[in-house]
Amino acid sequence: MMRESVIYQEILQEGERKGLQKGRLEGECTLVLRQLRRRLGTLPDGVVHQIYGLSLDQLESLGEALLDFQGFDDLEMWLTSQLNS
Repeated sequence: MMRESVIYQEILQEGERKGLQKGRLEGECTLVLRQLRRRLGTLPDGVVHQIYGLSLDQLESLGEALLDFQGFDDLEMWLTSQLNS
């Protein structure tokens, strides 16, 4: 009976939506970190922590920007620009 209620279905759909969104965020973060490590080498824990704190839009932007990075300074400047915007 409860499974048939409109409110129950809305709560269930909202939970599924949030789960999918969280999974997408984690996947994007993992991909960007792998790409950064391949391009720049080992990343300091503080930088990794900052990247985990980015939104999905920011991670997607970083994924594009890192293609132009020449070194770690470029990543630091990019992260600083995100904090200041």
